[in-house]
Amino acid sequence: NRVSHEGHYDLDPATGAPRNKHGRTGMQGRGLLGRYGPNHAADPIVSRWKRAGKAYVTDTDGRRVLEFVAIKRKDTGEWAIPGGMVDAGDTVSLTLKKEFGEEALNTLELSPRERAEVLASISVLFSGGWEVYKGYVDDARNTDNAWMETEAYWFFDEEDRFRRIQLMECSPRGTSQPGVPRPPTVTREVAWITAHSRQVLFAEHVHLVKRVVDRAKAYW
Repeated sequence: NRVSHEGHYDLDPATGAPRNKHGRTGMQGRGLLGRYGPNHAADPIVSRWKRAGKAYVTDTDGRRVLEFVAIKRKDTGEWAIPGGMVDAGDTVSLTLKKEFGEEALNTLELSPRERAEVLASISVLFSGGWEVYKGYVDDARNTDNAWMETEAYWFFDEEDRFRRIQLMECSPRGTSQPGVPRPPTVTREVAWITAHSRQVLFAEHVHLVKRVVDRAKAYW
């Protein structure tokens, strides 16, 4: 899908390559990204209220504290939302469920019965969701001719369906489509982490989490 979430973009008259409408980056070509032009990702923000035993954790003003599922990337060492690229032919909703299952819930390593149970829980949780953001992402991999865009959705785990999360062992995923290699899994750790203003996250993920916190009227 070469359509940008932000509408029209120009092509270089000399090379025919797409032009990053957000300005020059100092790098040409597609760099580390799979395609020229927009590269589409989907980011599920799965959250719940933080608890101490059975009691909710609150700040001095009585606002509840939110925590969300994050993965620690092997390449940068930063915490990130467990999302991924939207493959050719996949819908955003399918990618959200697939990436969360693979990156956070170890579905690739489960038995068929266990995988079915986990995917059923994901389907229930992901049956609804609030669109947090849709558009351009200020990513270090962006070039003058290729850039990241995302659709981020918030899913609230009110029933604590995923209190225990098993980390997937890192292994190459192969190729998502002919001619476009899919990078190895970047997960190193996975955990529920507290949403707060001092949290350092990969790329612009902190801004996505802040939108969720504002929506939930939670501590920040």
